[in-house]
Parts: sequence; structure tokens; C-alpha cells
Amino acid sequence: MRILITGGAGFIGSALIRHLILDTGHQVLNLDKLTYAGNLESLSSIDHDSRYEFVQADIVDQPTVNAILARFKPEAIMHLAAESHVDRSIDGPADFIQTNIVGTYSLLEATRAYWQTLAEPQKRTFRFHHISTDEVYGDLHGADDLFTETTAYAPSSPYSASKAASDHLVRAWQRTYGLPVLLTNCSNNYGPFHFPEKLIPLVILNALAGKPLPVYGDGQQVRDWLYVEDHARALLKVVTEGAVGETYNIGGHNEQKNIDVVRSICALLEELAPHKPDGVEHYADLITFVKDRPGHDLRYAIDAGKIERELGWTPRETFETGLRKTVQWYLENLLWCRRVQDGSYQGERLGSLDNKESIA
Repeated sequence: MRILITGGAGFIGSALIRHLILDTGHQVLNLDKLTYAGNLESLSSIDHDSRYEFVQADIVDQPTVNAILARFKPEAIMHLAAESHVDRSIDGPADFIQTNIVGTYSLLEATRAYWQTLAEPQKRTFRFHHISTDEVYGDLHGADDLFTETTAYAPSSPYSASKAASDHLVRAWQRTYGLPVLLTNCSNNYGPFHFPEKLIPLVILNALAGKPLPVYGDGQQVRDWLYVEDHARALLKVVTEGAVGETYNIGGHNEQKNIDVVRSICALLEELAPHKPDGVEHYADLITFVKDRPGHDLRYAIDAGKIERELGWTPRETFETGLRKTVQWYLENLLWCRRVQDGSYQGERLGSLDNKESIA
């Protein structure tokens, strides 16, 4: 298949592209605006492959997207381009409205115009796969409750509200115009090449530098953690085998309290990086509790039974195996981390991640 991926230089998008090029025979066009979170160095292992092409463009720019679709003639579009950092959305929601809502609308309109030019057999097999988040569902209250594909939407942050809006647009374009769409909502991803402002890489790198490990509130917030390479396999399953109009929740079956995630990282670093910064006796001594994030959801947890029953996907990694692989990767790729932290991956200094850091 010819697959166009938006946001392919981001964390999940780059994992998906690496999977498609290294493990399948599909052809990929990566359309990415290259905001701060887009890093082409995450694709260095495949960027010279003849089945891979990169185009720098903004999904809001509909004429440019029209031209790309007409030239590349994709058989599927996998839409991952999004602003995705909750703290950033609280500080500046406008970018999230523009990219996640207006951008999705523009991409849907460009896709619809392209899809209508296809012959009937190609129309029937074409797919538009929208990749979203479990945060659109809001907060779980019962200790045993799980998000299902029919859970009502109740987003809490500007980020999750903008993703909820984009989900609704995608479903409306199928209902109104017949566009063959698929949706997936995933839990928290982690793994190699994760931008260092996110929780797990931030804790790893702060610990190695002897900096505080900030934890929101009391750290009792629960998240379901999904190893990014497991997610990439699931996404390919959905776009190639999923039923049109269906939604599939993708989770790792790995519920963890934020404070336990931080402590687990500290324990792994004790083993894998025993030579600590000056003045640090134990990595866990760096844990620092700070004021909670506004509107912070307490618990997310995914019921991923549907994708297992219907498509045969289950995660390969437990949280323990995935976290160990992740910590080892960061220890072995500190140059990649430093280039993100100092901005040189973009050819300019951003300085302290644009003064934004995510915490647990």
C-alpha cells in the first residue's frame, strides 16, 4: 500500500514509519510541519530507503495537501499530526485549536476531494485512519472502571478537548459524506525517541543530571502505559484489517500510579547507571512533589478487548520489559537527547525545551 502519514516525525509517527519500512513492504510519505516535537533524527535508520519520502508541510495548508495527495495517490491516510502536550495546552491553547481542530478539518476536506476522484474499487478500499487519545474520555472514578469504545466523551484539558473535537469531525465526515474512516484511541505511550519533556524521558534525564524529579500532587494519578512499538503494530492492524466506521481502543494493560512509574525508573537507574551525579546517594532522593496540574484527571484505563477479539492484537511488552528497554535506550542515546534539549536537532537553540517541562 501507499500510506500517507501526517505527523510522522513525532514520537508515535516515527515509530509507525520505522515499523512500516523495516517490517513491511508498504510505501510511506511522511507529511510533517516539523514543530518543536518533530525530529527527523528519529527516522535516520530508514530515511534513505526508496519506499520512504518526507515532505515538510502544514495540514492546515489545504492547497498544498491537495497537491501532495494528487501526486502520491495514497491508498490510506494515517493522521497523527497533533499538538499533544497537556501542560502546553493549558499555557497556550490556540495552537491546539488550530492544529488539532482546524488542521483535521482541512485534512478531511482535502482527503474527501481526493477520495471523490478515485474509481469505485479504489474508493471502497481507501481508508482514513484518525489516531486519537484516551484523554477524550476524561476521568475514571470507579477503581475497576475502564474506557470502552462507547464511553461518553468528557475531556478535561484544552488538549483533550481539541482531540475530542477532531474525533467528532472524523465521524461526521463518514456519516455525512461516506468517507471510509477508522478511529483509534490509545493510552499513554512510552519508549525510544520520546520527546524529553514527557514524563518518562524527563525523569530519566533529570535523574542522570542530578536534578529534581517533579511529581504532581501526591503522585497517585493512574495511567495505562503502552509501549510505542506495540502501538505501531496495532495501528497497522487497524488500517489494514479494521472495519470502516469502527473505533478501537488501544491499551497496554499496564496501569501504574505516576509515583510508582518514577520509583521504577529510579530503581532501574540504580542498576543500569550506578555512577550517580555528585551529591546524589539514591536517585529516588531526587523525587520532589509539586503543586498539582489544573484539571488533572486521576485515572485512565483502557479496555482493549475489542481490538484483541476482532483483529487479534495484544501488546508484547509488559510495563517492566518495556520500561527496561526504554531506560536502556536513553542511556545509549544521550547524544540524541542532548540535541533535543539544546535545540540543535532543529538547527537552532530552543533552550530548556522552550522553558516547558512535563511532570508526573
